[in-house]
Order: sequence, then structure tokens, then C-alpha cells
Amino acid sequence: MTLQIAIIGLGQIGASIGLALAEKQPPVKRVGHDKEFGLARQAEKRGALDKVSLNLHGAIDEADIVILALPMDQVHPVLEVIAPDLRENCVIFDTSPVKSSVLGWAKELLPPNRHYIGLTPVLNGLYLQSEATGIDAARPDLFKNGLLAIVNPPGTPEAALRLATDLAAVLGAEHMFVDPVEVDSLMAALHILPQLMAAALVQATIRQPGWMDGRKLTGRPFAEQTHIIGRMDKPAALAASALQTPDNTMRVLDNLIQALYDLRDAVQEQQLEKLTSQLEENYTAYLEWLGERLQGQWTVQELTSKTPMPSAGDVFGRMIGVRSKNQPKEKPKNLKR
Repeated sequence: MTLQIAIIGLGQIGASIGLALAEKQPPVKRVGHDKEFGLARQAEKRGALDKVSLNLHGAIDEADIVILALPMDQVHPVLEVIAPDLRENCVIFDTSPVKSSVLGWAKELLPPNRHYIGLTPVLNGLYLQSEATGIDAARPDLFKNGLLAIVNPPGTPEAALRLATDLAAVLGAEHMFVDPVEVDSLMAALHILPQLMAAALVQATIRQPGWMDGRKLTGRPFAEQTHIIGRMDKPAALAASALQTPDNTMRVLDNLIQALYDLRDAVQEQQLEKLTSQLEENYTAYLEWLGERLQGQWTVQELTSKTPMPSAGDVFGRMIGVRSKNQPKEKPKNLKR
């Protein structure tokens, strides 16, 4: 029996998952849909799909697994549309950056015996600095030697959880189980904050008096710090992510503001030694992280979660089995004004 997987959203993440599934055994049928039909056709031509569906219902009505590889602002509307048509014991994965909200939507919208599991895929370190975006950046090894963080709601059948760990194996990634509150906190700092920083730098420069002359003097530091604007989430998706986890977003923004004030104080006080020390510490910390991230060889202890981890078997070998089974708020720092 062939397993059918629906991939909704065919940018870098969705198309890469499709490519990784291309040669796996037992065989799977990959059906894809994207609201931009041209992207779906492009994914099909690249070998990421076996079939393109023109509409959402056609993509998911026979699916055993549905993967929502969508921007944050599209997850709820799509989940609302497809929920009534999901077949019994279907497993729904999503790859959006904020999990607590999606977990709540799934609980509200999904009929009984449809199982939601949140996924946070972490890219292969070799592609961290790639300039390609969207489907042009899709690669079958995009997640090789990376991580797949898994959010499993209470009561999720073990067989459904095994699908997530098997998917990690197909992608060539290690897997780890995480709490939704924990992953939302981390993604606020690691996914949302860098993009807000780039937007803030544009606001502090391009949208200020003097830009007409200043634009002629822009160089590599400015270009490198702002180029993320063209590669980051679309404004609506970024705004949705930030607002779906407001406490975390405000906390990391407070941390950033405090760090900027620390640098400002050193400049105001003309403390060369202090400013140099701060910059050197940050430079060293960056190089240490980059080296670890490129190697991707995290220890077993670091990948251990408090959540019991089901054992993995043959990749996708047990997938059909699913069909037969029924933190306190952190106060922001007192910032200097």
C-alpha cells in the first residue's frame, strides 16, 4: 500500500521535504499544493512532487500525512479549510516558527482522531549562508546533519510520533522532543528577533533625514546587515509570528535594547577598553557558535529531552500502522532611558 503525503506550501522547506522523499522506501505518493500555482508546477518539474493539486481539498482528501510548510499568517486559514476533509487518523505536521498558537488551533479545529505534531526543522550548516531563497533554495539534503525539533501534544499516539522521528531520519536529521513554550521562546530570539533587527536598522537609517546623501556612502557593513530584509519572512508572516508570541517577542526586544544601551554607555563614557572588551567577547562568542553550528555534532546529552522519545525503526516502514490506531512569564529588564 502506497502512503500519500500532501505538502501544502512549496517554498524552500516544502519543496526540500518533497525532494528528500523522492527515492525513499517504501514508496510514497507526494501530492503538492501552493496558492501560487507556478511554484507547484516548478516543484513538480524538479522532482519534489508526483502530482500537483489545483485546490486544497484535492491535495489532502486522500492524504495519510499532511505537511503544512506555510508562512505563519497562512497556517490558521489553511487549517480551518482542510480540517473537515482530513481522513481519519491523518497526521498533520507544520513547520511554522511559533508552536503554541498552532497547537491551540489544531485542538480547536481538528476532528477527533486527526493528530497534530509541530516540527521545527533546522537547516544543514552548509546552507546557512546561501543566497538562494524560496524554491530555488530547495535541496534534498537541506536538513542533513541538522535537527528536527518535535512538539508532541499530550495524548498523541506513539505511532504518530514515530512518523515524526522517521521523517527526521529521511531528512538526514537528528530529532529532539521539545515543549511548545520552550521552542517559542527560542524561536523568538533566533528567528523573529534577527528579522526585526534588520527592519529596525532600515527604520533607523533609510527612513531618517540625511538618507538622500547617506545612501551614496553605503558599504558592505550596511548591505550585510540589511540584506536579510529581502530573504526573510514576508512582512505579514513576520508580524503574525511576532504577535502570536508577544511575551517572548517583547522579552527578546528588551534584551536587544539593553545590549544596545550597554554599547551606548561605553561610547558615551569614552571607555575604549570597555567597548573593545564587549566587542571582542561578542566576536569570540560568534566564532564559537559558527564553528559548532557548521560541524553540527551535538552531544547525545544536548539532544536529550525530558519528553520520552519513542524508538525509531525502519524509515517509513511503520507509517501505515497509524491508520489502525485510534512556564511563568519573564519580567522584562528595567531598561535605561
